[in-house]
Amino acid sequence: MSIVVVQPTGISPADVLAVARGAAKVTLDPATIEAMAASRAIVDGIEAAGRPVYGVSTGFGALANTFVAPERRAELQHALIRSHAAGVGAPMPREVVRAMMLLRVRSLALGRSGVRPLLAEGLIDLLNHDVTPWVPEHGSLGASGDLAPLAHCALVLLGEGWVLGPAGERLDAAAALRDAGLTPVALAAKEGLALINGTDGMLGMLLLAIRDAAHLFTMADVTAALAIEAMLGSERPFLPELHAIRPHPGQSVSAANIHRLLQSSAVMDSHRDDLAHAVQDAYSMRCAPQVAGAARDTLEFVRTVADRELVSVVDNPVVLPDGRVESTGNFHGAPLGFAADFLAIAAAEVGAISERRVDRLLDVARNRELPAFLTPDPGVNSGLMIAQYTAAGIVAENRRLAAPASVDSLPTSGMQEDHVSMGWAATKKLRTVLDNLTSLLAVELLSAVRGLQLRAPLTPSPAGRAALAALGEAAGEPGPDVFLAPLLEAARAVVAGPQLRAAIEREIGPLG
Repeated sequence: MSIVVVQPTGISPADVLAVARGAAKVTLDPATIEAMAASRAIVDGIEAAGRPVYGVSTGFGALANTFVAPERRAELQHALIRSHAAGVGAPMPREVVRAMMLLRVRSLALGRSGVRPLLAEGLIDLLNHDVTPWVPEHGSLGASGDLAPLAHCALVLLGEGWVLGPAGERLDAAAALRDAGLTPVALAAKEGLALINGTDGMLGMLLLAIRDAAHLFTMADVTAALAIEAMLGSERPFLPELHAIRPHPGQSVSAANIHRLLQSSAVMDSHRDDLAHAVQDAYSMRCAPQVAGAARDTLEFVRTVADRELVSVVDNPVVLPDGRVESTGNFHGAPLGFAADFLAIAAAEVGAISERRVDRLLDVARNRELPAFLTPDPGVNSGLMIAQYTAAGIVAENRRLAAPASVDSLPTSGMQEDHVSMGWAATKKLRTVLDNLTSLLAVELLSAVRGLQLRAPLTPSPAGRAALAALGEAAGEPGPDVFLAPLLEAARAVVAGPQLRAAIEREIGPLG
């Protein structure tokens, strides 16, 4: 079992994935504990001196100028968590909540939040004992960070609130802590605020999305190549010299992928020297690298933003090594919201061009002598006609979801928080766009496999043979109509999983 050690310098994206989606355990580096203790000592000194400091001796938000007596400051922190745990709606997935908790540990561990190591250790105990807070989907505006979602996590530390049961049910947190042998935490000054004032939910969802998008953009090259092969398309638009003259990095990678995927194919050989073959393929075929490549470049920008956020102190106020406690705006989620919206736009277009290739594959007037809707007996049978309807509906939904959330600010807290990022909404809908993209590529994969089957006895490329093997048992041979939904689910599993890519790479080498 792997172990993620939280260092004073932070953690890596791979660490987040290992904890969120795997069973990795978490521990604190001793240097992290020292950094947190030193930061806490500064807060204790401020308390002893009686200086008014936001979040330590005052209220929050619009109540920032309200002084709180020393004997009520622990009560203030507990009240903050209870009042801010105000989310509603369905629970967020376990992987999102686990990523969010680990990232809050990461932020506290940087030693600028003025909290005891006990808080980070408490969150780690929840992770290591697989106690996952029930975090409702609605509540965060992305500034001051993900207040409500993080408050639902912090409330479990206090032995209150709800946790997510093994079957997705809602359970009592106090009972869950007892069953796990854990003791509730009592907060001291500033600690409640430090637990909730961060972008950890947004960042967690963005890191998970980056991993998923990277895989899906490569799979988009695979399904595009298979569809082009099935439609007797040309490989010439993907020659490297044609992309060297427009040197967008992602475009070159996608073009190289598609070109390699189309080699060693009897299907491609059958028309390569045919003078009657189309001089130019349709844009959905010829421009596949330009769209998928632009998405890849967008992903690299998003990855840069996430990497910066992973080494950032995201809290308010922050405790500086020289003893100052300063208010910041570092909790504002604009960098993450913009990035998530940009990536959602890119992923939506990767899906949109995929659906256009599906439509072309199914259309007897454009698919170069394949039967209508890829059924050997059109008329009595409808083949994949309605699979394209499904894809079209998903494309339409993705276009709605591609509308940016980060431009839709609403003021809160008596106009103290008069501009918010909506970064939580941006990253949450990005996950939906990527899930939809998985379905769109699945429709293209199934359509391309049917097309290649109908090109028999011509032998497809190694990629085509791998796709036939991966989907063959579920898809069967072209014939009378069958219950189509299970085939689409099987294709989704092939697109989402690593096996098809691995099988292809064993034959042609690594894909970009």
